[in-house]
Amino acid sequence: MTVRLPAADGSLRTYEPRTEPLAVSAGTPFTSRTVFSAAHVVADPYADTTPDSPAAVDWDATLAFRRHLWSHGLGVAEAMDTAQRGMGLDWAGAAELIRRSAAEAKAVGGRIACGAGTDQITSGGVAEIRAAYEEQLAVVQEAGAQPILMASRALAAAARGPEDYLEVYGHLLRQSAEPVILHWLGPMFDPALEGYWGSSDLDAATETFLEVIAAHPDKVDGIKVSLLDAGREVALRRRLPRSVRCYTGDDFHYPELIAGDEQGFSHALLGIFDPLGPLAAEAVRVLDTGDTAGFRRLLDPTVELSRHLFQPPTRFYKTGVVFLAWLAGHQSHFTMAGGLQSARSLPHLARAYELADGLGLFPDPKLAEERMKTLLALYGVAQ
Repeated sequence: MTVRLPAADGSLRTYEPRTEPLAVSAGTPFTSRTVFSAAHVVADPYADTTPDSPAAVDWDATLAFRRHLWSHGLGVAEAMDTAQRGMGLDWAGAAELIRRSAAEAKAVGGRIACGAGTDQITSGGVAEIRAAYEEQLAVVQEAGAQPILMASRALAAAARGPEDYLEVYGHLLRQSAEPVILHWLGPMFDPALEGYWGSSDLDAATETFLEVIAAHPDKVDGIKVSLLDAGREVALRRRLPRSVRCYTGDDFHYPELIAGDEQGFSHALLGIFDPLGPLAAEAVRVLDTGDTAGFRRLLDPTVELSRHLFQPPTRFYKTGVVFLAWLAGHQSHFTMAGGLQSARSLPHLARAYELADGLGLFPDPKLAEERMKTLLALYGVAQ
């Protein structure tokens, strides 16, 4: 059987899907790297919502997907931008997600870290921003999850300079009950975060970031860097205190950053590990044996798919992630919070299908083919 897929130039091409998925299996916990997948949420397709209304979540399917990730040994990074935080999922929904996922993690023995930000407010001064962070930190800590201090749109808008970042983050780290992960999310993922850490000059911003860490190294488990700049990440991780991990958030260069070099390596907290979960876990277990070349042979071929999903406008990568979850059978529909299933074109989705199928990511290739043909028919593409 073949599938006729649309190309970006409007032409149709014939693609022959594979018939067998990549053979992967669950195994022992990772020993050489700490690896989180930032997980998506499954919307309730029957909810009467609009793009401006709060997200309606299918809790059963959402939690089932997290169990899928845990079953392969991956940690779950919850309520992050992959879960459409600030793009369909408001703070009330995120708080419920954190509580439910943390309880599920405890029940199955899964590792979980959850995002704490300030998205319950849209503006305010430093005191209001600090209070918003404190409210969310309390929810994460009461749920029994590790906190991830997310970048704040409100702080990016209100900060007068590096001193405000030092004051807010210093206060939060002093009062945190346990070490947190600091998240530096670049403006390619969220344009409202331009100039974070007090400067659009990334060298200057890096110095402020490192100053925050140096003042409280015992309260920082690690940093998640999402700047899509491998050289900058390597330079930054080499300057971290020995006790502070670097979790790569670079969805363009993750194989080389996780593999590392003679001076160190990055752990991982990645949105691309949502669709790549089983394959990524298999690769990390190979790396655990010391076989770096085998790790790269498994993971390097996935970069083309990741670069496709995360192409500009990068913030819409969630559409491709959820699309692949639908094709893989992890959810029964291709509906997203905020209507974001419409954020990518049909040629973009068709290429995502082709690349993912070529990697063997679909547990049931026939189901993926049938669902792809259903979508194509909806767009008027005859087979």
